[in-house]
Amino acid sequence: MSRLIKKSTILFIVLALVNQTIAQNQVSKNSYQLVRGHSFVISKNYYLLSLFSSIPEVNKQLARDSTLQKILLLRKGNLKKALDNCKLDVTCLTAQLQFSEDEISQIGQRLRQLYAKDNYLGKLIHNHIIPSGTYYLFNQLEEKEILVKAWEQDARGINFCIGVYAEGKKPNYPLIDSISFKVYDLKGGIQPGYWNMLYNLCSVIYQEHENNQNFYSNALAAATYLLEINEREQVADFEPMELGENKAAYNKVKSIRWNDYPYSVIVIPGAGPDDPKVPLSAEGMIRCRLAAIQYKKGLAPFIIPSGGKVHPYKTIYNEALEMKRFMMEKLQIPESAIIIDPHARHTTTNMRNSVRLMFRYGIPFDKIGLVCTTRGQSNMVSSTLPDRCLRELKLVPYKNGKRLSETLSEFYPLKDALHINPFEPIDP
Repeated sequence: MSRLIKKSTILFIVLALVNQTIAQNQVSKNSYQLVRGHSFVISKNYYLLSLFSSIPEVNKQLARDSTLQKILLLRKGNLKKALDNCKLDVTCLTAQLQFSEDEISQIGQRLRQLYAKDNYLGKLIHNHIIPSGTYYLFNQLEEKEILVKAWEQDARGINFCIGVYAEGKKPNYPLIDSISFKVYDLKGGIQPGYWNMLYNLCSVIYQEHENNQNFYSNALAAATYLLEINEREQVADFEPMELGENKAAYNKVKSIRWNDYPYSVIVIPGAGPDDPKVPLSAEGMIRCRLAAIQYKKGLAPFIIPSGGKVHPYKTIYNEALEMKRFMMEKLQIPESAIIIDPHARHTTTNMRNSVRLMFRYGIPFDKIGLVCTTRGQSNMVSSTLPDRCLRELKLVPYKNGKRLSETLSEFYPLKDALHINPFEPIDP
């Protein structure tokens, strides 16, 4: 009996390791093409809901379900009542746009019941969610649980967006990402102009989606419209990048002889100026020059300047684009060698987004990359940044390699970087 137990235990461990390897390998190849649907803002923040809308068979399966339709009708009715009865009360309106925890739980349970490996929901998870890597941190779960976890993340991400960009709650980085409107006056009362604007927006949402059969339609519309009126749609800037600003480099990736280079890419984290009239800071220029030195030595075939429209608040200049222009015009770096990440807003997402681009563009994940920046930031990247990533992003997108100099360090890309973070809706 003891031998049988030992054999069973060993078999269990082997099977567990095999399943883990399979789950990792499901996102080991980057041949999957993301389904972008009708909106980059939606697909990059809430990929599951974007797929619900974009795949007709899935959309029909959900629209036919009586349980989900009851929830939809109740939500529509509650929004109509709020429009009729809420008086100068922001949260009275927004509560009917957000999902309650009970609704999130009910919908999650119904999706779990509707899931079958061979139906459209099952195919969605197997053919899209898992290979896309967009919910990579859930990939060790059963497929139906991946579906539920992805739904819960999308729903709570929508709630967060509404909380920040309708109710005026603090985002994770208030100095650069806060709401564009004054919600309350100095005495704590609602600004009448803001109330009227919010009421009218909610009325538009109700009218536009009155006949929509998607149980998430009002909430999703609220999140995306709020980003629109707050001028916070930077997540969609320059997309699709492989057909625009990154086209030359994207096309070049396929012809690279990777064994000719010791490293895959050189990442430059951005540095925003303090003056809204200045396109590129002095620090940014210096970082570009440092990276150009390494590129001209032949260390890597591509440079990734990373940084969005960040500093100062509501700047019109994009860090990555301005770095690209500087390198092309002043340093004679060819456009085909520059892959911009125009969305990152922090050093954490400089690294995460660069890793994502490497994966999406077919740059080998088994080849070491370089981070090139000024010495203070370089020291941080190669020491404390992974811990900060874990605190702020709830994942670590890279592993540190050797520190080569005071401005240059190695990194290993990790697939955890692919996981969406809708709690940073400007750069999820």
